Amino acid sequence: MGIGVLCALLAGAMWGMVFIAPRALPAFSPWELALGRYLAYGAIAALAAAPILPRIARKLTRADCLALMRQACSGNLVYYVLLAFGVQLAGVAPVSLIIGVLPITVTVLGRRDHGAVPLSRLAWPLLVVAACIACINIDLFSHDAVAAGDAHPIWSRIAGIACAAGALCSWTWYAIDNARHLQRNPHFSSNEWSALYGISTGALSAALTAVAALAAGTGWAEGGGRAWTTFWAVNAAVALGASLIGNNLWNIAARRLPLTLSGQMIVFETLFALAYGFVYDHRWPRPLEMAAIALLIVGVGWSVRLHADDNSA
Repeated sequence: MGIGVLCALLAGAMWGMVFIAPRALPAFSPWELALGRYLAYGAIAALAAAPILPRIARKLTRADCLALMRQACSGNLVYYVLLAFGVQLAGVAPVSLIIGVLPITVTVLGRRDHGAVPLSRLAWPLLVVAACIACINIDLFSHDAVAAGDAHPIWSRIAGIACAAGALCSWTWYAIDNARHLQRNPHFSSNEWSALYGISTGALSAALTAVAALAAGTGWAEGGGRAWTTFWAVNAAVALGASLIGNNLWNIAARRLPLTLSGQMIVFETLFALAYGFVYDHRWPRPLEMAAIALLIVGVGWSVRLHADDNSA
């Protein structure tokens, strides 16, 4: 189980980079960011998998193809677009509050899976993780409200919250579906499944990009002040680190950890996103942020101990 926890932690470190990309590319829309990221992801995955692609393609079943398509939509494209729109419409604080519930939603919905610790035994660790999420979001909400004067109109906040809730539902469904499919279908290694996942996401992104180009023409790509070289460099880095390496690490963790535990491991993405944000903003964490980090370590460590005790019993 230790390897699974380590892989989940490293996946969170990779996924945390995703939150820096929109900050680095403010001139691009959420749709452009999502399509650019996953076009790059698909190309990198195809190149990386080229030597083994004929062999793994022969192992694909109809169920595998359907799983790849629905997970590419729910775990990548739909989730990222909704998250980005939510931040633009409602701000970081309320959206991160909703998305921060993700470890709890995955844990609750996966409580009946094999190897899961009963929810009653996880109550206190879950409360600690919930307190961590509350501290993060109380700090973000109060700080953003003071700094920005709470400039978002009510209709924008409602729409943004709806987008964030949709993103939460989308990624919760992906996490559970991916873990269950990998556990029930062991004929692909984590590397193979990650490569196929990237190729399928890239194919969907290419199709959507083609449709957008046909509908809008070439004018959308000619806006002033848009650094396309930087756009592709950032998206290539995110595609390689967060999408290819991060997803591969997560697939390893999903095979080795009960769903209730893997659900809580997702919260490491929040921790690393905060750390990267501190570096990007050139500042130290505020008191509530430090409290949240401490609560995160306690809550996840407590949950790991409960799962270890349950497995050794």
